Amino acid sequence: FPPQLKSQAPGSAEELRCLQVLNQQPEGSSLEELSSSQGCLKLASTIKAYVAAVTENMIRKSAVKEAWRSYFNTSEGQLPPKTAGKPSAHLTLRPQSPAQDGRSQRFGNLSQSCRHPIAHWGHSSLHSHLQNMTYRAGRLRVEQPGKYYVYSQIYFRYRGRDSGHQLVQCIQWQPAHSPPVLLLKGVGTKCWAPEADYGLHALYQGGLFELKAGDELFVSVSSLAIDSNDAAASYFGAFRLDL
Repeated sequence: FPPQLKSQAPGSAEELRCLQVLNQQPEGSSLEELSSSQGCLKLASTIKAYVAAVTENMIRKSAVKEAWRSYFNTSEGQLPPKTAGKPSAHLTLRPQSPAQDGRSQRFGNLSQSCRHPIAHWGHSSLHSHLQNMTYRAGRLRVEQPGKYYVYSQIYFRYRGRDSGHQLVQCIQWQPAHSPPVLLLKGVGTKCWAPEADYGLHALYQGGLFELKAGDELFVSVSSLAIDSNDAAASYFGAFRLDL
């Protein structure tokens, strides 16, 4: 019993009479029927409030327990698998080798200004990741349709004696069973001093596109004279936006 009940004199004839009256009350009756006795009405209200508080506490504990049971896999003692995240990828450049004609044909017919596809990207390092998308041999494949922000940056590195070059970077989109389509093109014409050891230049571009499952993306450039040793400087990626 609650403190309110304990404070009352035990064995009180009035309280015993009230408890007998309460016990004889038919199920579903209201407290107003006890209004003839203010003492009984007060005692009944106290008991009702106590029962309601205990019941509410039990329901709250049961709800919390059920929530934890659904969160934890109690049969295996493990956390449930994480909810799949949004599709995204950030790939970093790996050392390239000049593609032979047969190998470059895998990427389709590319324009002369962007004829060198980049076939080697890293996707499982400190600087890169791949989530709900697929990567294979230079191509990033979309598995879930939607609007994707696609981006790339290439860090070109020319020797000084090669000054006077047009640098071109292209992001190509290739739908399933179709030739590649140019999505984005970045261009920079640079003239470095002949006495410079190196000419360095970074081209960045990005845009939002509607892509379907099965679509593939890849990057091609005007020259493979690029710096492949700096994962923070040359990269290629995409992520879906829920708009």
